[in-house]
Amino acid sequence: METGKIALVTGGSRGLGRSMALHLARAGHDVIVTYKSRADEAAEVQKQVEALGRRAAVLPLDVADVPSFPAFAQRLAEVLESRWHRKHIDFLVNNGGFNGQGKLGETQEAVFDALAHVHFKGVYFLTQQLLPQLQDGGGIVCVSSGLTRISIPGYAPYAAMKAAVETLVRYWAKELGPRRIRVNAIAPGAIATDFSREVYEANPQLPVMVAQNTALGRIGEAEDIGPVVAFLCSEAARWVNAQRLEASGGQMI
Repeated sequence: METGKIALVTGGSRGLGRSMALHLARAGHDVIVTYKSRADEAAEVQKQVEALGRRAAVLPLDVADVPSFPAFAQRLAEVLESRWHRKHIDFLVNNGGFNGQGKLGETQEAVFDALAHVHFKGVYFLTQQLLPQLQDGGGIVCVSSGLTRISIPGYAPYAAMKAAVETLVRYWAKELGPRRIRVNAIAPGAIATDFSREVYEANPQLPVMVAQNTALGRIGEAEDIGPVVAFLCSEAARWVNAQRLEASGGQMI
């Protein structure tokens, strides 16, 4: 079990982020989770992490609000000093996001901009802001999507932002190599969480279709993703860098 490491997970109060936080704790990491609006859910994750014997903290953050990032970094510094007597985190997991759709003839500019701010611009500038607080020899994990490989009409803007992040991962891995900071992307396939609940409720045959077209014969669960992030934030993954790791159960192969 790894000890003495701190991981920051954005959007860690529910769904995939919650699974990541809990599996990081089970792997021996302390965890800081951010939330946008559901402080109660974030507090519950903190309680569950602490029940696993690890320390935890929660901080509010809107990953689309770039001007707020310096103030967030200051709050993070205060929490690190007061709770851990440290100045650095070891791992940054860029997970926060939302599900936006629209085919070419239907996409609203406001939705496109929101996707860009959350999934691309926010990821870029939050990582930039937190670089001084990221420990040398640590790691960054960016959450991408199976949709950068699998083309499903209506997801082009979302998938394009995720593909852009996959490009950032390769560049950042080279730029941060001198600091021995590894940078990787995890690309989940279709997952049954609140993130996609409205889509599945509106299209009840979609989960069936996904399962039929997945080698392991089912749709993914949040618990399928957390352990992969924990692996990428472990010594076992010390030689894994600049990679896109798809966790889809073999969807559409």
